[in-house]
Amino acid sequence: MGADQSIKVRAAGGDRAAFTALMTATKADLYRFVRRYVGDEAEAHDVLQEAYSSAWLAMRRYDPARPFEVWLRSIALNKCRDWSRRRTVRRVVRGVMGLDAPEAKAVGDDAPTPEVRLDDQRRAEDLQRALSDLPDALKAPLLLAALEGRSHAEIASILRITPKAVETRIARARKKLSEILGEAPRKGA
Repeated sequence: MGADQSIKVRAAGGDRAAFTALMTATKADLYRFVRRYVGDEAEAHDVLQEAYSSAWLAMRRYDPARPFEVWLRSIALNKCRDWSRRRTVRRVVRGVMGLDAPEAKAVGDDAPTPEVRLDDQRRAEDLQRALSDLPDALKAPLLLAALEGRSHAEIASILRITPKAVETRIARARKKLSEILGEAPRKGA
């Protein structure tokens, strides 16, 4: 996903077209990360928009020698954390709000039965709730590793921690998810 160096330099200089090109190149991956973090499609679009707005406002401070994706991911992660803090405040004020996952739509003869789809949907909702309940320090490294396939070194760069801290946090996140979901932890997971 590496952006062309000249585009990064032009974007850092305030060129809107270059920034738009960078945005287009990173949007799908960044949306997937944000969507997994916040757990709600509409909220994810809002957080993504906030991340790109903040990136544009901070673009002159971006160093084109650094990977754009890492810099942008750090901004998006901060926006996700902000969203999480706002959500906590809303929960205190209005009570616990559930995050509803959209129903899976299957078409065709080999589609799972309604019972299987319902069971899968419930498990997906349970997992999304469990992910939402993880502390930010555990959630971010887990999502970056498990869902995006990023290396510990990349995650360490994004989160500004050591690769060993990434490894520890991922292990703790998996253990916590297993506890929340009532499963026995997997070896080597």
